[in-house]
Amino acid sequence: MTKIKTGDTVRVMTGNIEKGKGKEGKVLSIDKKKGRVLVEGVNVVKRHSKPSAQNQTGGIIEKEAPIDISNVMYVHKGKPTRVGFKEVDGKKVRYAKSTGDVID
Repeated sequence: MTKIKTGDTVRVMTGNIEKGKGKEGKVLSIDKKKGRVLVEGVNVVKRHSKPSAQNQTGGIIEKEAPIDISNVMYVHKGKPTRVGFKEVDGKKVRYAKSTGDVID
């Protein structure tokens, strides 16, 4: 079980400013094997593509590239916080370590 899930709001804590240090965004997808996340509006790269059946015009396409999961932190009530696990009513749940609130 990972501490960050798809749909969570996260803040990029480390890395290059051009790649998105300090930016917040929603997690679009997670690659558990490689330990990388795709965050909306962070680490945007440009791809030059030829015209094809899917893309009739071709040209320069901007899309997000994955960043390491260790470089992001979960945002709870506007502040980045660590995430832990605890058992509530026999269920394993995530909670924000800064406040102790249950996340889901």
